[in-house]
Amino acid sequence: MYLNKNEIDKALKENQLHIRPLLDQNQVTNISVDLRLGCDFLVSIKCRDPFIDATIEHGAYENIYKFYQETRRHIGETFFLHPNQTIMASTLEYVKLPNNLMATIDVRSSYARLGLTMNSFLEPGYCGCISVVLTNTSMNPIKLAVGARIFTIKFSKVSDDTPSYFSTNRKYMCQVRPVMSNISDDKDLNILESIRKEL
Repeated sequence: MYLNKNEIDKALKENQLHIRPLLDQNQVTNISVDLRLGCDFLVSIKCRDPFIDATIEHGAYENIYKFYQETRRHIGETFFLHPNQTIMASTLEYVKLPNNLMATIDVRSSYARLGLTMNSFLEPGYCGCISVVLTNTSMNPIKLAVGARIFTIKFSKVSDDTPSYFSTNRKYMCQVRPVMSNISDDKDLNILESIRKEL
């Protein structure tokens, strides 16, 4: 069950939930909080490598890095997202969840109707700006304003307090800018590689 506006306001007021900066109190809606597009972007580009390497091959992270270009905009400036293009961005707001709340993030309906898609979730205890992967599924470029309320976040209670977010090894902790995939750190890839070698 999602928290309602009164519960969100109470959690913010009592510093159980942190969302900063909240530039407008109207960002808190009936069951969610609108979040703004941040200033930093990782833009997918074509490069000389023939494919993105999502394995544990030597240099896989460096390979992934080649397919993205960093760029930055100021609040109020614009950013074009081209048809079928995927970018990594982040929210302007820094979010810190208590250990009894998880969150889901979506594109606001007004932007989804333009062809923007994304979704993500945050585990209890998460802190940081939220990295979002945005894709333009329309046939036309979309011009976005940096700082616009593009995302919405909803909060759900978990049955019990979960272990601290910092008590386990996390790949994406306390980030303030979009972070590329660290898929080459996934332990299951090492397991698969050892199985392959035994065959």
